[in-house]
Amino acid sequence: MTEPMGDYVAVVGLGYVGLPLALSLARSGRRVVGVDVDPEVRAALAAGRPRFVEPGLTELLNSVPAQRFTVTDRLPDLAPRAVVICVGTAIDPATGQPDLRHLVAATEHIAGHMSAETLVVVRSTVPVGTCRRTLLPLLQAHVDAPMLAMCPERIIQGQALREIESLPQIIGALDDRSLERTCRLLKPVAADQVIVSSLEAAEMVKLVCNAHTDLIYGFGNEVALMSSALGIDANEVIAGANLRYPRPDLSRPGFVGGSCLIKDPYLLMYSAAEAGYRPPMVAAARAVNERVPGHVVDAVLKALAAQGRAPADAKVLLCGIAYKGHPETDDVRGAASVEVAAALRDRVAVLAGHDFVVDPSRIARTGCEPTSLADGLTDADVLILLVDHPRYRELDAEFVRARMRKPAIVFDMWGLLDSELSGMPDVDYLRLGRG
Repeated sequence: MTEPMGDYVAVVGLGYVGLPLALSLARSGRRVVGVDVDPEVRAALAAGRPRFVEPGLTELLNSVPAQRFTVTDRLPDLAPRAVVICVGTAIDPATGQPDLRHLVAATEHIAGHMSAETLVVVRSTVPVGTCRRTLLPLLQAHVDAPMLAMCPERIIQGQALREIESLPQIIGALDDRSLERTCRLLKPVAADQVIVSSLEAAEMVKLVCNAHTDLIYGFGNEVALMSSALGIDANEVIAGANLRYPRPDLSRPGFVGGSCLIKDPYLLMYSAAEAGYRPPMVAAARAVNERVPGHVVDAVLKALAAQGRAPADAKVLLCGIAYKGHPETDDVRGAASVEVAAALRDRVAVLAGHDFVVDPSRIARTGCEPTSLADGLTDADVLILLVDHPRYRELDAEFVRARMRKPAIVFDMWGLLDSELSGMPDVDYLRLGRG
């Protein structure tokens, strides 16, 4: 145990979750020490350039006084007043089991640098019971009565700085002392606070929020896959069902990605299974949503075969490498492009990739050749639009048709170019949910 205590807040993990929070706390007047083990992250921040795209983040980083925000690879010897854990958690893709190694390592590091008055706040997404069963004993090995709270993040990339302050902050605490300290810590950046009765309730709030989103989108994709099999346009069905009807809207079909939506349903299923219950709706929604990239690949290969073109001779352009296009982000975790590229790169002659935000080096790591739109479309047999970035809507029929081989095959996940390309001569226009 380290004594005495310093007058600063530590944020451990400076990624998509931790850095916006750390800078928001610094902007509110707190002295913040950001901790990240990745030297490239630290070097980028020292140069005033975050390693990911988030509107307003670079400007905030460079406007916060240097004495209010510092970055290091480990906690200082002087114990923090509070430390917020924002490290990533993962699942094993083969088993669906949680991988909490980074979270445990961060907690062990914190435990060795805290005092009896240090508040520990967990913001990482975890299975239900993790804070009490896994993290609390690590803290108790150094402090008899640690203060601990669970405050899950629920922001979306592209609106992180705004949503930190505007969204209700869920707070579940170990005890009244932990609760009071947590409320005071977060009030300057999250004044709207929702108090729940336990660490476990707070852990579950985050998981059910994302599993519910997955379920809503999953039904839209189920409608799309059924419609494709039945020869019906799912978008017509959904639009007709929603028009002037007072019940909850049906979701339009599209890929469901991102680090949270592909992971959190598995964390929820794991949590429930540990308690003896296996949630069929959560599992079914995830299974349906995971079918979408394969459906895209199958549709494209069938379209090539119908035209007598061998995939091995084809050029394919993937547009939209990030997991979503609006609000825009450069995050490729859980992106459809990763799975589509993996399925196509050894089967086609050229696999090109374009994104308005993602760095070319990241595009290359998916197995795609980074390209401009004009070059990527030139002599392409297939265009696959994977995200709904608004700038892809600016493509017009002549720009596409003048460059692609005829007949051009276009798979449009979100229907961005429906009005431009549907029914056009020399264009085989495919859309998710259109049979």
